[in-house]
Amino acid sequence: MAISPASPPTNDDAADRTSAGKGRATPTRAEQEAARRRPLVANTKEAKAAARAELNERRARAQAGLAAGEEKFLPARDRGPQRRWVRDYVDAGWHPAEFVMGVMVLVILVSLLPANLAIGGFAVAGWAYLVMMAYLVLAIGGMIFLAVRVKRKVSAKFGAERMERGLGWYAAMRSLQMRFMRLPKAQVKRGQYPA
Repeated sequence: MAISPASPPTNDDAADRTSAGKGRATPTRAEQEAARRRPLVANTKEAKAAARAELNERRARAQAGLAAGEEKFLPARDRGPQRRWVRDYVDAGWHPAEFVMGVMVLVILVSLLPANLAIGGFAVAGWAYLVMMAYLVLAIGGMIFLAVRVKRKVSAKFGAERMERGLGWYAAMRSLQMRFMRLPKAQVKRGQYPA
């Protein structure tokens, strides 16, 4: 018996099969690129607020570290064991230069007094000006002596060949600031000179 070849499919067979499509048109390349496009930086209010809060927290941490004298938060001019020693030495003493601002404010207030107010034939404002000039000379002299003293003590402690440059100027400028305004904040009490 001869076997007949399979008969070709008819339209009735095609109707039995269901289409396996995705049910929508294939998007164009432009549509696909537009769908993938996103901003590089998130532009939402929440993202901006979170970034701002994180930045404020980092700044507060750095400010607290600077005030506490932590080495990693200090600027380059304040880093190192010699600078720390100089800061402690300056903060331990009383210096006439730290009161210059107060004296200047007093002179300004006295200069506001009436011009006809005089002591010994000389106007009070004139006396105040002379006192301020004398105090400035005293403060500058104190800064010079402090710078020389600091250089001598640092060279004795750390060695003359290892002494950093500018320590005298650093000590003089720190002594010129009022104690409560110094940064990094004073780590020693008055009279506690470093060894």
